[in-house]
Amino acid sequence: MQFLDRLDDEARKLLLAVARPVSYGKGARLVRHGDAARGAYVLRTGTAEAVVALPGGDQLTVATLHAGSMFGETSLIERSTCMATVNAGDEVEGWFIERDDFRALVAQRAPAALRVQHAVTLVLSDKLRALNARVLEVPAPEDRVSAGKVNGPDPLAGIKRVKQASFDFRPFLPLLPLFESFDEAETAELLELSSLLELPRGHGVFAAGQPSEACFAVIRGAVEIRARHAKRERRMAVLGPGQLIGYMSALEHGVHGSDALVREHALLLEIPRAAFDGLYHGTSTVSTKLHRVIQRSLLSSLAQTNRHLTRLISLARLRGADREGDALETALCAQVVTAVRES
Repeated sequence: MQFLDRLDDEARKLLLAVARPVSYGKGARLVRHGDAARGAYVLRTGTAEAVVALPGGDQLTVATLHAGSMFGETSLIERSTCMATVNAGDEVEGWFIERDDFRALVAQRAPAALRVQHAVTLVLSDKLRALNARVLEVPAPEDRVSAGKVNGPDPLAGIKRVKQASFDFRPFLPLLPLFESFDEAETAELLELSSLLELPRGHGVFAAGQPSEACFAVIRGAVEIRARHAKRERRMAVLGPGQLIGYMSALEHGVHGSDALVREHALLLEIPRAAFDGLYHGTSTVSTKLHRVIQRSLLSSLAQTNRHLTRLISLARLRGADREGDALETALCAQVVTAVRES
């Protein structure tokens, strides 16, 4: 789905009101590899090509952008850099949205502005899912034989939800990434809508193929995320205190794409989907801060996936698998713009 198609008329008009119209002749450069990205581009007409230089001096086209395409969305949220050079393939017209203008727009907390922010979040989520799938297609030394079943029973069925933990965790919450910008009232609001789970090492949190009913925040311990491809599975991340898990499926009202298992004895905060939806699509300060946490989490996950991709590219080049290396290079650099640091 093209970016503007995700927006209703009101949200589209609001976004374009802060965007600057741009036009480029055939062959003109929109952005250059290595430059700092100042915002995002949306193409209205024409096509553009994203290219990177390969070892030896050859050029590789990593993406062809058509009317309706958006690139540079990560720079709307965080300081970013261009991973590819983008040149106009023919006459191009579109819009440029500067980061500061976008931030001012979403700071309004008007419903239409929040729908624009949600659309950007979905673009990032789609990109992360596609990159993770591409990474999993390539076997890696750390892969294991998949032991579990897709769409198995809910591992949390029958687990008691409580409001009080076995220890006083509240004094530590301001130190965690999820809560660091929350004041006491905002933290209390989120806790009131949520439940606590204390789970031993090895216990499942959710399984691939299971419908999303909640998202979770790690308060203590760690949770391992495992993804599967064919008969292989791979650890994709280990998430510690203050990290959100399961939010992508909650955003999309879909099924989980991976397994989550407790790596160390954990205390988790469970936010039921209805409560999550109410906060995420609301206009309160908690809603605004939740948006920010989710977007930064997405950028952090993208950075981790990019590291996986970079390692697989190096392994492919070392064993002389240039075609595979080029395909992975295409997946990496087709992002065009990526955050320069994890958030």
